[in-house]
Amino acid sequence: MTRILAILGSGETAPTMVKTHRAIFDSLKGAQPPAVLLDTPYGFQANASDISARAVDYFATSLGRRVDVAELRDVSRDDPLRRQEAIARIGAAQWVFAGPGSPSYALRQWDQTDVPGLLTDKLTHGGAVVFASAAALTLGRYTVPVYEIYKVGEEPKWLDGLNLLDFLGHEVAVIPHYDNAEGGNHDTRFCYLGEQRLCRLESQMGPDGWVLGIDEHTGCVMDLDAGSATVVGNGTLTVRKSGKSQVFDSGTVISIADLAKMAATLDSHTPKSQTTSGSPEDAATIDVGALGSPGGLSGDDREGTDGQRGDILAGDTRRLETAFDSCIADRDVDGAVRTLLELDDTIVAWSADTIQSASLSRARAAMRRMVVRLGDLARTGARDPRDVVGGFVEALLAERAAARSDRRYADADRVRDAIVANGIEVRDTPDGTLWDMRADQGE
Repeated sequence: MTRILAILGSGETAPTMVKTHRAIFDSLKGAQPPAVLLDTPYGFQANASDISARAVDYFATSLGRRVDVAELRDVSRDDPLRRQEAIARIGAAQWVFAGPGSPSYALRQWDQTDVPGLLTDKLTHGGAVVFASAAALTLGRYTVPVYEIYKVGEEPKWLDGLNLLDFLGHEVAVIPHYDNAEGGNHDTRFCYLGEQRLCRLESQMGPDGWVLGIDEHTGCVMDLDAGSATVVGNGTLTVRKSGKSQVFDSGTVISIADLAKMAATLDSHTPKSQTTSGSPEDAATIDVGALGSPGGLSGDDREGTDGQRGDILAGDTRRLETAFDSCIADRDVDGAVRTLLELDDTIVAWSADTIQSASLSRARAAMRRMVVRLGDLARTGARDPRDVVGGFVEALLAERAAARSDRRYADADRVRDAIVANGIEVRDTPDGTLWDMRADQGE
């Protein structure tokens, strides 16, 4: 059976990762291999059931895959029978997924269960382990307690992780959200650590310690049978040791052995940020072509915004707002409606994402603004105002011309004043009388 470890930086239930999930499922045996969602990382949250429901719906709607929930939220309080049922589901599954939440909370819970052993068994004897965001942080020898450091203000320190990455060495730390830019005017890269705190953590590593950084809406899919690692999604994969980095673009395939060697050979001669395109070293069991394109998005879609390549929804929203503005300016009602419908489809696609960012709220607000502007257009009419009033203006100008021809200048002036009073500019030129709508009347 195929042995797959997929580490996702974020976007695990977003449209950007549909292709990656599909390729992993397709590599497994059976039309519907047993699949479970492990809810422990967010098990402490009051809305844990809602997060699970959204994720289950995402896999059902986007991939046509049934995913059961292995409820393992609080081992000290969970019903013993339910806890054993969850463990049994994990043991029987070919595909195990875990995502957002708290890595420190997840590790505390799993430490009292068979979960670490069951995950090791998948990677040893067959199956797929897909860990993202908070769950991804737990995979290495070292784990960052994100909430405690970023939210509570504790001193930067490592926790002991699951240490499932022995094939990369014994001193690895996985850091998702590597290119995070939510902080705006303060550094939130490296899963909200920032450069200074990451450097402090690196100093606490052993001599062979290194960081595997994965950008948002990006993944590293490791085929343990083929010995290959494929970078997928919108961003990059980074190998970092003592502040020196080697960066791999999306689409790169590198042997797992070379990935580990690279971490060991990073030294002071390596540039701070060096990009390598890479090339396939081994034939992968997974269809690499199915993984390579980031969710079917074009290059413009992948560019992202505000220095954060992961914020695809914000970029799509701005693109559609711009298109909508152009349609309104051109009085293209059909185009405006199509743009509005596309934004609605985009919001629906992203609403299943378990991490509900502010971008989703902004997209909904943009859609409401579009609806209001369509209402304004309905009141004023989409036809060019010149086409609506043109016949009347021309008839009045003809009467004015006749009055001027008969030397009835007072009558001609009254006609002209009446036209101007109704928002029409009138200009007498050597080539005849010209008219147009005043700027404030054509909106």
